[in-house]
Amino acid sequence: MTTPRKIPFKSYSPKQAMLLPPSLDEMVPSNHPVRIVDRVIDQIDIHPLISTYKGGGSSGYHPRMLLKVLV
Repeated sequence: MTTPRKIPFKSYSPKQAMLLPPSLDEMVPSNHPVRIVDRVIDQIDIHPLISTYKGGGSSGYHPRMLLKVLV
């Protein structure tokens, strides 16, 4: 097995507190379906997808975040 190379993605911290609103968790109801999507995609192995990235240039958005946006 080869060692995965380090690809620079833009920072992706979905649990990060924000100034306004204080937290995205406060904006999304606890029973909203988007929370299921979030948990399911967090459990998916996306290493095959990440391994297709060539790297170089400026940092891109994290594939896991983009997948959540698409779903």
